[in-house]
Amino acid sequence: MSSSAIYFLDLKGKVLISRNYRGDIDMNSIDKFIPILMDREEDGSLNPILRHNDTTFAFIKFNNLYIVSVTKKNANVSLIFSFLHKIVNVLIEYFKEVEEESIRDNFVLIYELLDELMDFGYPQTTDGKILQEYITQESHKMEVQVRPPMTVTNAVSWRSEGIKYRKNEVFLDVIESVNLLANASGSVLQSEIVGSIKMRVYLSGMPELRLGLNDKVLFESTGRGKSKSVELEDVKFHQCVRLSRFENDRTISFIPPDGEFELMSYRLNTHVKPLIWIESVIERHQHSRVEYMIKAKSQFKRRSTANNVEIVIPVPHDADSPKFKTSIGSVKYTPEVNSVVWNIKSFPGGKEYLMRAHFGLPSVVSEETEGKPPIQVKFEIPYFTTSGIQVRYLKIIEKSGYQALPWVRYITQNGDYQLRTN
Repeated sequence: MSSSAIYFLDLKGKVLISRNYRGDIDMNSIDKFIPILMDREEDGSLNPILRHNDTTFAFIKFNNLYIVSVTKKNANVSLIFSFLHKIVNVLIEYFKEVEEESIRDNFVLIYELLDELMDFGYPQTTDGKILQEYITQESHKMEVQVRPPMTVTNAVSWRSEGIKYRKNEVFLDVIESVNLLANASGSVLQSEIVGSIKMRVYLSGMPELRLGLNDKVLFESTGRGKSKSVELEDVKFHQCVRLSRFENDRTISFIPPDGEFELMSYRLNTHVKPLIWIESVIERHQHSRVEYMIKAKSQFKRRSTANNVEIVIPVPHDADSPKFKTSIGSVKYTPEVNSVVWNIKSFPGGKEYLMRAHFGLPSVVSEETEGKPPIQVKFEIPYFTTSGIQVRYLKIIEKSGYQALPWVRYITQNGDYQLRTN
């Protein structure tokens, strides 16, 4: 990867903190960053990698900060961006908000962290929980020498030794978000499933876990091609997963960090039938009123139930005197975002509900021409996955041979879920 230096800049380009790792660049070269950025913004050709002579700036913008990596080498830029986001995540773990003020208030601590996160331009310990064991916000007395935990020098740098729990448990959540865009006639224009497997691990010692999924590649290679399986794309693993083992036989084998972490994320570019379909009839009577008839229909199995369903219906910005009638849930007008929000606490599968809304319109025509924003739907369906992914097994192996309880839960929720209106 090889990053020569890392800079934290404010929005005007003033350096708040910088760390030179390799000594092979002029530290004043950052002065060229903001002028190049401004020129690119004016041209409409801004991208997160900027060049000046033989120097490359790779940057991310977070709140009111630019975090910039500078290099002269042909570095792996995707790894640089991953590292810059990792810096932000570690700083959030330390002081919740990462912005100009928190950088100024904690610069001694940040210098310590930058020294541990990277060495000579290469990432080192990037796990916030491990860093918090030996870089603390309290000052240490001189006579007490603080030693980095063994974890930093272990092969397993994300888990400390000697962890003990009275009750050994593992909680595994399979969470899928559905991104969907459909037109008014019911055709799905765009759909994908973005999934993640999140774990909470409360296990003693140094356990090894093996996770089995109904993975299509694995099923086909073992002659079970006809079984129900899922083809996962863009799979991204936590650093604890043994990638060589996964590439060889598709086994997800790992020594987990302690506590909460995301084991893996994946994406499926698949045709998704809308889980909650909205039909809308909008009658607009110029200079007097506008009437809405909204029909919500759940298109998943009857044994499942969607919780906390929120249907956001856009209305004209000059609408007034709202009246609502609904067969279920509650409806409220939110003029600050020019929309009506229909809340349904529990929406079983295979059901259909109706809501009518009536608004007055001013007699004077507005100068502004309004577009037709789509209806947005928010929901959460427990014990259900759209993709059909299943955890086949979760084996826990530890040398002391204790029994541990694995708990698995499935949740499907909305991502960017939009339905266009007529």
